[in-house]
Amino acid sequence: MDELPGSVGTSASFALRLGQTLFSSASLLFMSLGVEFYSYTSFCFLVTIMGLVIPWSFTLALVDGYSVLVKCPLRQHGMLLIVVVGDWVLSILTLAAACSTASVVDLLLKANSPYLPQKFCSRYQISAAMAFLSWFLSLASALFNLWLLPSL
Repeated sequence: MDELPGSVGTSASFALRLGQTLFSSASLLFMSLGVEFYSYTSFCFLVTIMGLVIPWSFTLALVDGYSVLVKCPLRQHGMLLIVVVGDWVLSILTLAAACSTASVVDLLLKANSPYLPQKFCSRYQISAAMAFLSWFLSLASALFNLWLLPSL
């Protein structure tokens, strides 16, 4: 069977997982720098989802790194199914969290809210942008692995 670039156990998948971990960590960091994030439900939702995405992506990056080092890609149907389902669920949740955060920040900026200083809004915007980048990489991983699933 040909190896699909980006599927579990390849170097491209390793790069995608590291990117997901990096962007999710950056999103969590920028959101947590502002101590006001707990006042808004969508910001708390983003922090919760990024708290789930980081260990998921990091663990799969370790699996991918090990698979690349020993040159034995993961090709078990059950394991790949778990990875595909986990990727899709976290991808959808990441998109929902990024969209809700971006919309709340946009609303607060347009309303000139006195409750949220401008410096926090820019941090929250960066956090939402990092969440969107993490979602894009997560979607790519999910699509590559879904594409590989029927061939097993």
